[in-house]
Amino acid sequence: METIAAISTAQGNGGIGIIRMSGKDCFKILEKIFIQKNNQSIEEIQGYTMKYGYIIDYETKEKIDEVLVSYFKEPKSYTTENMCEINSHGGMIIEQKILEQCLLAGATLAEPGEFTKRAFLNGRIDLTQAEGIIDLINAKTTQEAKASFNQLQGSLSEKIEEIRQDILNVMANIEVTIDYPEYDVEEVSNSQAIEAINKIKEKLYKLEKSFDTGKILKEGIRTVIIGKPNAGKSSLLNAILNEDRAIVSKTEGTTRDTIEEMISLHGIPLKLIDTAGIRNTNDEIERIGVDKALKLSNEADLIISIFDNTKNLDEEDLKILDIIKDKKAIILLNKIDEKDNHLENAKEMQDIKKTIIKISAKNKDGIEDLYNKILEMFSFNEININDGNLITNIRHKDLIKKASYSVEEAKKGVEIGAPIDLVAISLKQALEELSSIVGKNASDDIISEIFSKFCLGK
Repeated sequence: METIAAISTAQGNGGIGIIRMSGKDCFKILEKIFIQKNNQSIEEIQGYTMKYGYIIDYETKEKIDEVLVSYFKEPKSYTTENMCEINSHGGMIIEQKILEQCLLAGATLAEPGEFTKRAFLNGRIDLTQAEGIIDLINAKTTQEAKASFNQLQGSLSEKIEEIRQDILNVMANIEVTIDYPEYDVEEVSNSQAIEAINKIKEKLYKLEKSFDTGKILKEGIRTVIIGKPNAGKSSLLNAILNEDRAIVSKTEGTTRDTIEEMISLHGIPLKLIDTAGIRNTNDEIERIGVDKALKLSNEADLIISIFDNTKNLDEEDLKILDIIKDKKAIILLNKIDEKDNHLENAKEMQDIKKTIIKISAKNKDGIEDLYNKILEMFSFNEININDGNLITNIRHKDLIKKASYSVEEAKKGVEIGAPIDLVAISLKQALEELSSIVGKNASDDIISEIFSKFCLGK
């Protein structure tokens, strides 16, 4: 494969910039543009060492920058190929200038994610670990970063391999029955096969179910704030964000469109969406905002419905209670600093059977109670990210679901006494689907799609 090069640090000015090269001719190319302070041949330089010197212009030999170069010799590198990283002064101009010299000296510009793709193709990591890398780079919270790092370390790969081995063991017993039919052990074998398949199904179910939590960990709890105009939606958003993000006014209908912000709630991402006040209105623009609020409420993971605790319930309040009656929702009674109208005792509030929390968005009273309830509702205090049983990727979930279906078909086959070789076909299909998760038989299109999401230089 060609030697590739790219800038690995983010664009913009900084203390240092890193230009990375990988490939068989990496060090030969480097020698054409790098002058060491204390010259050594590549044979004398040990891997995992750094050399001080200057990058020079490939054509004029003029010094460009003072640098440190890290050497990584195959196979002990990120890509398992010869690699080097040129640590220059930060800044787009100088980094780009050094990259140009690498290309002039014989390197090819890397594609997005090509360094990690080579690590995968060369067998240093599997596909789930590669996906863990991009998730780690894009992590928005500490919990998501921890889950991504565990995947990078191979926790999911180990779990998938464990299940694959369980399936192989069942298949081995089936092969014995096929190859040695003279031994009358079919009834015992069937009983053992069903027991083993049930255990496999349980493991797959736990993995598939973990996506419910993993998806939220990765994408955030989609939380929609609804209420009448002036109930305190925008004040609540500002209190949670601890900044004046939304306009707060006594004039009704100031929020016409949605305002979206992401926050970290004890390491869990919370995607907050403030919406237009829900009421009947003749204002066309405000009506569009109300319709949008209703649509978002149907799509939300959680609804925070806020009511003005200084006023009695009216028809529009009852409409909001009707919206949330079958949804995962929390009721907030706001403005307790002004007056307590004890809306929690209203029959309509009691009938809805939702958690009711009294707050003052203005003084931030009760906000911590809201946080604690959200954590309780989504069981985040019970998450054990370290056990490797957490998937955050829809590709993984879909393949696990397909594998579960194939295993279930195998079980049905055993139960109805289907030919044992047909049962084996279903189990082989499950193996294929699990193998695709780690990339053992993933298509080129799937691999290209995954690595296209990476940035240049990674």
